[in-house]
Amino acid sequence: MANKEAFLESIKNGYTFKGEHFKLGCAILDGEVQTGADIFLPLKTMNRHGLIAGATGTGKTKTLQIIAEGLSDASVPVLLMDIKGDLSGIAAAGASNAKIEERYQKIGGTYVPAAYPTELLSLSHEKGARLRATTSEFGPVLLSKILELNDTQGGIVSMIFKYCDDNKMPLLDLKDFKKVLQFASDEGKAEMEKDYGKISTSSTGTILRKVIELEQQGAELFFGEKSFEVDDLMRISNDGRGMISIVRVTDIQDRPKLFSTFMLSLLAELYATLPEEGDLDKPKLVMFIDEAHLIFQEASDALLKQIETIIKLIRSKGVGIFFCTQNPMDVPTSVLGQLGLKVQHALRAFTANDRKTIKQTAENYPLSDFYKTDELLTQIGIGEALITCLNEKGIPTPLAATMLTTPRSRMDVLTDAEIDNIVNNSKLVKKYSEVIDNESAYEILTAKLNEAAEKTAQQPAAKPGRQKEEKGLLESVMESSVARQAGRTAASIITRSLLGALGLGGKSSKKSSWF
Repeated sequence: MANKEAFLESIKNGYTFKGEHFKLGCAILDGEVQTGADIFLPLKTMNRHGLIAGATGTGKTKTLQIIAEGLSDASVPVLLMDIKGDLSGIAAAGASNAKIEERYQKIGGTYVPAAYPTELLSLSHEKGARLRATTSEFGPVLLSKILELNDTQGGIVSMIFKYCDDNKMPLLDLKDFKKVLQFASDEGKAEMEKDYGKISTSSTGTILRKVIELEQQGAELFFGEKSFEVDDLMRISNDGRGMISIVRVTDIQDRPKLFSTFMLSLLAELYATLPEEGDLDKPKLVMFIDEAHLIFQEASDALLKQIETIIKLIRSKGVGIFFCTQNPMDVPTSVLGQLGLKVQHALRAFTANDRKTIKQTAENYPLSDFYKTDELLTQIGIGEALITCLNEKGIPTPLAATMLTTPRSRMDVLTDAEIDNIVNNSKLVKKYSEVIDNESAYEILTAKLNEAAEKTAQQPAAKPGRQKEEKGLLESVMESSVARQAGRTAASIITRSLLGALGLGGKSSKKSSWF
């Protein structure tokens, strides 16, 4: 038997915080919940990121729900990536039952059902406010990384963006980019090479194929207008609670490249848009990524390094990121080392590899005088977890096996009628529902190339010895309607530098675009 008094003293000293905090559960010792050994999470260090891990059915999603509710109650906006489609219930009040009542008798407190202010968002045709961004805002460097281009191909992409900037041709969606890419390979190649250097047709062909591959994963759905504004993720509801935004991505879980593209661009835009804050009393936004392995699955080394860099730096902007996954080894070691809060649910030891994973997982936690961590990982029950976080001084708290509280919202999904009600009353759905297709590179080039072709067909043969003065194709293409796009393209140039501090461009000052 462990020393109970020493354990209680360790927990109380480790989990007593001066600033705002909320209760996550009550500590367990020798299989029994210890009255008074409450486990709190401090808001001050919630920007130091976190991990929620455990085998299927051990309660990861409910833990995510509990933490999101605590943040919302503290007026912190929350963004949830709903991969499995089981998080929408946070918008409806829960209901008590015998198991919940029994749990609260052990951990103390009372169960009070509550619905939380919720906004539904979508990357595709799911119900909710549509998330979009223009290709120009996305930028050449980030696009090259997503397409996994080599240096030569990436240089051509940068050249295309520069060409469009110089000639006031907005790149709004992927068809604009493909049109300019085809133009650079054919009609406009000679004139573009005069100003921008040699263009390899084989390289442009490779880029085009990779863009088509991205389109096949559904990328054309979120490249376009109207661009989503980051500020719309950081709202406070009328009752003072933080708005919980749920991105419904159940239909892209089998398209990891699209999901990685979206997540990296979102993190990059948050980093570029938000001012430097340091460590605040509570974060400005906390993001939860369920089934986090989808971000890292099939990601290139360059992409993984970029994610690692952003995660290291974005905490100073007041943004916390929580990864939720079955196996903590799904998260690269370089990223895992950045996660301050760890909530580890039970793991299963069915194979030799499973046992190896359990030992590795145990080594990621602080040493404890009261637990044999590797053994405990296979013994804790549903709704229980090993927890350690960072205190207000940034020091890890003692490891605590914890019986968790229960979500106050519904532990099930919304009905179709309830989803329709949220969508119908959403201001954001109305704001972003319209698909805009303004005149851009595709329309401008198509119109001018057609015009040039008609003029060529109508021209009489030139007289011998006399050279007819004609407008170059580039000059012809750049006339009239292009000037009307100047203001919008200038803003895109500013936005594109969203990773300036990371060596991927200049400094962004545009706060209205997502990517």
